[in-house]
Formats: sequence, C-alpha cells, structure tokens
Amino acid sequence: MRKYFVISGFAASMIAASWVARAGTGEGSTSTGGGTSSSGKVPTFTLDQAILTSLQRNPTLLNAEQEIKRTKGVIIQVRAQVLPQINVNANFDWTDPNLVNARTVSTTAGIPIGTTPTGTGTTGSLVEAPQSQVGDARTFAGAAAPTATPGVRNTELSDISYSISVTGTQLIFNGTSYNQIRGTFFQRDSAYFSFRNILDQLLATVKTQFYQVVVNRELIKVQEQSVHLLESQLKDQQNRFEAGTVPRFNVLQAEVALYNQIPLLITAQNNYRISKITLAKTLGLDFQPGRGENPPLDVIGEMPYNPRTISLVNAIEMGKQRRPFLKQARANVLNQLQQVRTAAGQYLPTITATGGGEWVSSPVNSSWHDISKGWVAGVQGSMPIWDSGAIAGQVVQQRALLSEAKITYDDDVRQVELEVQTAYSNLQQNRELIVSQEKNVEQAEEALRLAKARLDAGAGVQLDVLNAQVQLLTAQSTRLQALFGYNSSLAEFDRATGAQSSYQEMFADLAPRATKSKTYDTSSGVDAEGKRKKADNDSTLRTSSGRSRTSHSK
Repeated sequence: MRKYFVISGFAASMIAASWVARAGTGEGSTSTGGGTSSSGKVPTFTLDQAILTSLQRNPTLLNAEQEIKRTKGVIIQVRAQVLPQINVNANFDWTDPNLVNARTVSTTAGIPIGTTPTGTGTTGSLVEAPQSQVGDARTFAGAAAPTATPGVRNTELSDISYSISVTGTQLIFNGTSYNQIRGTFFQRDSAYFSFRNILDQLLATVKTQFYQVVVNRELIKVQEQSVHLLESQLKDQQNRFEAGTVPRFNVLQAEVALYNQIPLLITAQNNYRISKITLAKTLGLDFQPGRGENPPLDVIGEMPYNPRTISLVNAIEMGKQRRPFLKQARANVLNQLQQVRTAAGQYLPTITATGGGEWVSSPVNSSWHDISKGWVAGVQGSMPIWDSGAIAGQVVQQRALLSEAKITYDDDVRQVELEVQTAYSNLQQNRELIVSQEKNVEQAEEALRLAKARLDAGAGVQLDVLNAQVQLLTAQSTRLQALFGYNSSLAEFDRATGAQSSYQEMFADLAPRATKSKTYDTSSGVDAEGKRKKADNDSTLRTSSGRSRTSHSK
C-alpha cells in the first residue's frame, strides 16, 4: 500500500506540473498590445493576435520590407545617370610674400619684354645707352640717386589666386542607361513579390505553430486522463489484493501500466513547452529573465474543424495566378532580359554634353572686380570600334543567364502545381481521418466502460481494461493529430494558392503600381516573359534547335 502512495504521489506531481505549465490562460487578464497579459505577466494570444504580432515583429518580414526600400534607392541611383549633373569646383592658392619677388614680370610701357615699341618685332636692349658724365652739378647730383629705367616698369604677381567653375553634364545618348533603369524597376518588383512570398509563408507558419501549441495542450489532457485512470485502476487492484480476491500479479501489472504512461505525459509536457518557445521566436518575442522558467506566452483557442469544398483544378489555376512566388520569378526573367539589352547596348555610341561658367582671378590683383569670367561648352562622344570580343562575351553570359531564369520559371510553375496537389492530398487524408476517428473515439469510450463494468462484476479481467484504455488513448491522440494535420494542411493550402489577401491588404502601400498590371499575369496561358503560349502538344517532346539527346547501348 505504501508503494501505491509513492507511485500516486509521483503521478500527481507530474499532473500538477502540467497544470502549472498551462497556468495563466485568460483569468484576470488585461489587454496589452498584440496579446493579453495575465496576472502572471505572461502574454496571451489568440490566433489573430499572434498573426498581427508576427507581422509587426518578425525579423524575416522586416528584412524583406527593408529590401524593398533598398531597391527603390537603386532606382534613384541608376536613374540619376540620365539626369543633369551639376558640379561646382573651387580653387584657392596663397604664396608667401617672400617668394613674390621671384615672380616679378618686367614690361616696357605695357609692351612685353623682347619687342620694340615700334612693333617691328626686333629685339631691344633692356638697358639704355649710358648717359654722358659731363654736365652741370644738378646732373651730377641727380646721378647719385637711383632712377627707374625710362620706358620699363616692373609688374608684381599677386600672392593670392583663385578660380571658381560651375559645370553641368547631360547624357545625350547611350545604349545602356535606359535598359538599366527598366531593370531596376523589375528588381523592385521582385523585392516586393519576395516580401509577399515571405508574408504568406509567415502566416502559414504562425497558424501551424499556434495549432501545434493547442494540440500539445490537448494531448497533455489526454495523457492526464490516462494517468488518472491507471491510478484508480492501481488503487482498485491494491484494495482487491489486500482483500485477497486478486493475485499479486494484477497489482504489478497495474503498476507497470502506470509507469509506462507517465513518460508519455512527461514527453507531452515537454512538447508543449517547446512549441510555446518556438511560437514566441516566430512572433519576435524576446526572452524575459524575470519570468524564469515560466512559459513565454499562452494561447487562447481550440482546434477548429471547418470542412472546405475544394476543386483541385481550380485550386491549381488560382495558385498560378496568385502566387507571389511565380510573380517574383517573372520579375527576375524580365530583369534579366533588360540585362541582355544592356550588355548589347555597349555597341552603341555614348554622347555627353557639358557646359558651364568659369571665374578666374587676375594674376596681378586679387580683387573680385578684376576677375576674368566666361562660358565653356563642349560635346564628347565615344564608340567602341574593336574590343577583342569583350562586349560579345558579356552578351553571351547575359543570354545564358536569361535562359536559366526562364528554365527556373518553368520549374517554379511545376513547383506550385506540386505544392497545391500535396496540400490538397493532405487535406483529403486528414479529413478522412477525422471522420473515421469521430466514431472510433465514441466506441473506444464505450468499450472502456464495458470492460470496467465486467471487471467490477467479476466477469472480466484486468487486461481487458488496460487494453481498452490503450485503445481509447490511441483513438483520442489520432483524432487530435488529424485535427492538427487538417488545420496545418489548410494553412499550407492557403499559402500554396496565395489565398492570404485579408492580411496582404495591410501592406498595400508597399505595392508598386506595376505589380498590379498584366505584366505579372502568371496564369497557364502565358510563358516566362508574359507572352501568350503557342499551341503545344504535350505528347511531343521538345528538343533544342534540332538537337536530340539519345542514349546508345551496346
């Protein structure tokens, strides 16, 4: 009897721990932001609150949003190549006055040194003929003082010089900039569709993880019910053994069954904790040291079952039309097409016009009023004549990358078809499991009741009760897993078909106008570039340019 109390006490502690792990689910709670904070400071979320929180805090989605802004900056940068460029240049020099004398320029009455005043071009002497030394006293006295050479003056350079120029440059023509600009628009669209694809994936992930928390919580309840039943079974067999109506083997069998069930309860509790931590990470919730070992969040909600009528053919077509995954691949193809044109555009000439004004200081005077000013203009042009095949090599590379992008697009179409069909098949499987297990759970409960009644009446054996309990546990677990599988498959089906429009409207301001045009029509009737497909017989194997690949065996 003492051993029974030890076993029961251990099982009760495990059940109490599970209740502590699930504490704080709504009683005495107040709304805080995206979730609800309970009295234990544990945020509580419904499914809609969890989704909204993830849209605000998930780092992957936030990075995708920043990538859209980055591509907009690329558009501004590349577009600036074809817009006017205006630059101001300034220069200021100062020379030490001690060096000014070394830069003195001599001129003759304004006529440069080396020419005669008559302008004949013959070279004149810098020093005139010597004066006669016979003269009156005034002449003798005057000769004692230095006098400037008649007709010659010294011009001293200014120690300050400066210049200012304003130059404008405008691209007139080239073969690359326009295609580069168009390519950046497709890069922006690709970033937006990548954001949409991440958004759809995030919504499916949050739903799946939320339902995982719910199903783990329900599985704990199932395990607790099984432990309680085995505890009561052990107590009953212990009482019967003490009364001498059953052998010791029945008690040992009940103890073994209880000990085998307790690890399943422990595993269910651990799965419940881990599922909460995983959901908190997806929602972008930080670890709070103050909570200790308490769960990072709690969820409010049940496992719904809302059967949906689905047409596989319509679902596949809807997935092709609406999946941002395909539209992103289309944008990559169109961007690569512009890269091919950009590479080929290097063969064309480049013409640039420049013009502007210039202000230069006087070499002998630093005054602003003595500056020289005027206008300058020019046209520059260049065109490759022979580059040894450098441009041709770039064109070949870009065309190969374009072919790769088209092949990737075609494979992405098949990937969408695969994902839709897989989600549809999983939905069908889980729907059938739910229907089959609904009746099975009722029958297992009735079988357990009858087995216990037969044992109490002495007409049955303990093994029948244990088997009936195992069958009930299996049926309940299978039903819960089928409900989880159906809801997670439904979330995946909505992702695969692009049916998350209710949340995508929250980011409508990020959508470029071009993303809503027919350029991104990815239905079945168009190819990778958005052109209408030609009639193609599926039974005909397409080969490249008359070449065929065959295998020969000897």
